[in-house]
Amino acid sequence: MVDNGNGLDMHVLEAGEKGRPVILLLHGFPELAYSWRKVMPALADAGYHAIAPDQRGYGLTTGWDPDYDGDLASFRFLNLLRDTLGLLAAMGIDKVDALVGHDFGSFAAAHFALIRPDIFMSVTLMSAPYAGPPPLNPAPAVDMDVALANLEPPRKHYHRYYSTRPANGHMWAAEQGIHEFLRAYFHMKSADWKNNKPHLLGGWMAEELAKLPTYYVMELDKTMAETVAPEMPSAAEIAANTWLTDDELRVYSDTFGKTGFQGGLNWYRCRFVDAFIREQQIFAGRTIDVPAMFISGKGDWGTYQTPGALEKMESDACSDYRGTRLIDGAGHWVQQERPDAVVAHLLDFLKSV
Repeated sequence: MVDNGNGLDMHVLEAGEKGRPVILLLHGFPELAYSWRKVMPALADAGYHAIAPDQRGYGLTTGWDPDYDGDLASFRFLNLLRDTLGLLAAMGIDKVDALVGHDFGSFAAAHFALIRPDIFMSVTLMSAPYAGPPPLNPAPAVDMDVALANLEPPRKHYHRYYSTRPANGHMWAAEQGIHEFLRAYFHMKSADWKNNKPHLLGGWMAEELAKLPTYYVMELDKTMAETVAPEMPSAAEIAANTWLTDDELRVYSDTFGKTGFQGGLNWYRCRFVDAFIREQQIFAGRTIDVPAMFISGKGDWGTYQTPGALEKMESDACSDYRGTRLIDGAGHWVQQERPDAVVAHLLDFLKSV
């Protein structure tokens, strides 16, 4: 547990000796520092000091506001960066050789590398490509809520759903139970769910977004727990799962059973606050200038869920882009599904920076 000087006592997992080159690993939703358990020992064996915190809103880290009506501003990206800088300072670390972020942790890592390249020497984004900071003069926005709701059947985007007041309760008190909800959720977004066949979409249009699985573009009248319930794997499939055993899943379900999901959901809510978007526009036109790489599973729709983001990251958002690596046999939870391949790509990348 580390006091980060920004209101949090942060729970941190570590592997490897202090004084070695640092790899900082940032998880996404609904994940924990524990999500990096399969890669940290290998990174330590390769000579690195691997650090993975439970971020603001998650796990055993305390000091964050769990109330929907609480301090939402504390979850915006600049304050998440302050959280991380405070953690590093408290641990006596003045630079990070490799910053790695998965899912929403990818967006956090991208912002951190963009804003403080003097501290973060390289960045690896996983499962969620980064198109750069919002422009000062954005094109007129499409009212995607209306466009999706007008489809047949009517739909809604999961980011908007995760921003609603009831979303936390829908998952925390899911009818099937939180353990079973998480099992179905992790399964449906993994390579084990055979309907995951990702491909490029034609653009940010409702008809194109509707091609995404329902865990991304949901049926309008369904909760996330109701969305994933029909895809619950069988008892035999669960028993055969080696990348997320039932005991491992229990770490997630026990933890979120205590904390709920609101802390993580607040990250999504910040995407819809004009003041926070304008704050990010301070960095409009800036690129990530440290060496950068993208890793995802070949079965991960997250690579393509925002049309154009992958191409923008590869061509414009990063000035020293070292490549896109898509891993066979993995879906969205790539560092858990194929930790061996993730470690191999990370170590190969770090040899070149």
